[in-house]
Amino acid sequence: MSSIYIDDDLGAIRDQVRQYVEREVVPKVEEWEAQGEIPAGLLDEMGKLGFFGLRVPEEYGGLGLGHVATVVFAEELGRSTCGGFAITVLVHTDLATPYVTNFGSEAQKEAWLEKCATGELITAIAVTEPDAGSDVAAIRTAARRDGEGWRLNGTKMFITNGAIADLVFVAAKTNPDVKGSRGISIFAVERGSDGFAASRALDKMGWHSSNTAELVLEDVWVPAGNLIGEENRGFYYIMTNFQNERLAIMGQALGEAQRALEVTVGYVKERSVFGSSLWEKQGIRQRIAMRQAQIDAARELTYRAAWLTDRGEDSVREVSEVKALVGELVNEVLYDCVQFHGGMGYIAETAVERLYRDVRIHSIGGGATEVMLEEVAKRL
Repeated sequence: MSSIYIDDDLGAIRDQVRQYVEREVVPKVEEWEAQGEIPAGLLDEMGKLGFFGLRVPEEYGGLGLGHVATVVFAEELGRSTCGGFAITVLVHTDLATPYVTNFGSEAQKEAWLEKCATGELITAIAVTEPDAGSDVAAIRTAARRDGEGWRLNGTKMFITNGAIADLVFVAAKTNPDVKGSRGISIFAVERGSDGFAASRALDKMGWHSSNTAELVLEDVWVPAGNLIGEENRGFYYIMTNFQNERLAIMGQALGEAQRALEVTVGYVKERSVFGSSLWEKQGIRQRIAMRQAQIDAARELTYRAAWLTDRGEDSVREVSEVKALVGELVNEVLYDCVQFHGGMGYIAETAVERLYRDVRIHSIGGGATEVMLEEVAKRL
């Protein structure tokens, strides 16, 4: 479906990503899901092809595009039918790397951004803890000054790319004596740092091929030059990048919903029941048509929110609406897709069964639906 927000350049990017995903990802999804990981070689190849540099400024080897490009990219990754693959890429490109792009020093940008664009460095963001998810201000990981740097101690939970990332952006309290939101900073912690480890890989309901880890920091020394932006401004940085994160993940969700509906249309047109195809059943085809209308409407809302963000406008309400609406809708769409597949929809390793499990996280991660609706309510 065409959109006023997508120009010829973004259309060309969409086509390139779609072709790559269909050729290099879709045929291998079941293998990766069974292995529980995405091959490092794939990430290296995608970086070299330029897919990781869409949001990286041109002076550091990227294309310098905006939030609309993120949604385009994320949608096509979502169409892979493999949420684990899509989120592995998006955490690197849109959830973590922007901390350097938007808040890093010139020295940090020169040291890391080009390598992020080429895939030489893979990144992750570590904010969530066992007792702090959407409530970022409640984190307990602490950082204290030590010579020409900082000592970090704490535990991070549910960290996508946690065990494979070369650079992890860790949120830690640098001033425990002030309100939580005013005493948080972001540190770039390099893989292999003494005391920094992925203590265990987490088994999940979905996203089987993505690496999700618990990270432990025990007296990890980080040089002062690895502080991202200003001390005690980390909460602001996290809230700012949440806008980008939510648009990226909901772009992925839209791609998943659209692909699942397409697969289901193909199935019900072929599946014969009581002498005719399921498509001939009015109730089924009308439900599918309504789901398509809802996806189309949600897509336009998502692109509008991304467009407003690119214009520098306050889009917190719009992005929060997108996160709440699309996060719930994709679950509703997949429920119907499994239902219309009948018994086959319940069989492991079919696309709709995998997507049904994968999309459940979309109403939770990146800001639960309830939290998003409160952000909208505040602005009504």
